[in-house]
Amino acid sequence: MKKIFYPLLFCIVSQWVVAQTCCQLPSANATFAQFAEDKEFQMSHLLPLPYTHISEVGKDITFKAADGTDAYAYELKAKQKSNKFILVFHEWWGLNDYIKKEAEKIYNDLDGKVNVIALDLYDKKVATTREEASQFMQSAKKERIEAIIQGAFSYAGKKAVFGTIGWCFGGGWSLQAAILAEKQAKACVIYYGMPEKDVERLKKLKAEVLGIFAGRERWISPAVVAEFEKNLQMLKKSYSLQSFDAEHAFANPSNPNYNQEATQKAYQLTISFFRKKML
Repeated sequence: MKKIFYPLLFCIVSQWVVAQTCCQLPSANATFAQFAEDKEFQMSHLLPLPYTHISEVGKDITFKAADGTDAYAYELKAKQKSNKFILVFHEWWGLNDYIKKEAEKIYNDLDGKVNVIALDLYDKKVATTREEASQFMQSAKKERIEAIIQGAFSYAGKKAVFGTIGWCFGGGWSLQAAILAEKQAKACVIYYGMPEKDVERLKKLKAEVLGIFAGRERWISPAVVAEFEKNLQMLKKSYSLQSFDAEHAFANPSNPNYNQEATQKAYQLTISFFRKKML
C-alpha cells in the first residue's frame, strides 16, 4: 500500500506546483527586462552622444538602502526646506549625465521648490553600449531596486510626499515606486514603462498617474496601454494616459535623435502635472 501511496502523493504535489507556477504572472518589470534580448528593442535605443553635466546645484549622494548597504543618487535640494520630493528613474543606460541634466531641468522648471533625486538602480554601473545596457537591465534585481527605493523614502523622511518619473525601464519603476509609497505618493509620470498588470498590487496605488506612451511601438503596445487603462478605470484611480504618434524611446533624455515635437508636448504635460500635484 505504501509503495503505491508515496508515488501517487509525489505526482499530486508535482502537478500542484506546476499549476501554481503556470498561473503566476511575471512581474511587470521582469516582463520588461525580457525585451532586452530583443534585437529590435536594442536597436530602438540609439547610443548616447558624449556629454558631461556640470551643475552648481546638483550633487552625487550616498544613502542607506533598506538592506543596509550603500545606495547612490543625484540630488538637487529645494531652495527652501521642503518635504516635497520627485524621484527620477533612469532609462536602461543607467544614471548617466543626460538623466542628471533632465533632473535639473525638472528642478528648474518647478522653480527649485521641490527636491529632485535621480536614483541609481545599477549601483554605479553606466552602460555605453547596447550590450551593456541589455546586461544591466536583465541583471537588475527587483529586491535590490526596492531596497534602494525604500532607502530613498527613509532619506526623505516620514513626512515626505513624492512624485515619480521615469522613462522606458525607469518608467515601470516610476509606477512601482508610487505603489510602494502608497499615501505618500501624489504624482506618478510613466514614459512608456511597463504597466502593472496585477490588479491586487495596483489597488495600493494612491497617486494620480500621467502616462506618456508611444503609439507606434510594439513592446508597450496600444493593447498593453488599453489593458492598463481598463484596470485603472475598474479601480477608480485618477489618471490621464496620452499616446503620441511616435516610436518607443521618443523622449528618452539620452536619445540623440529624439522626437522634438512629441517630446516638448509630453514635457509640457509633465511639468503642468507636477505643478498641479506637487506645488
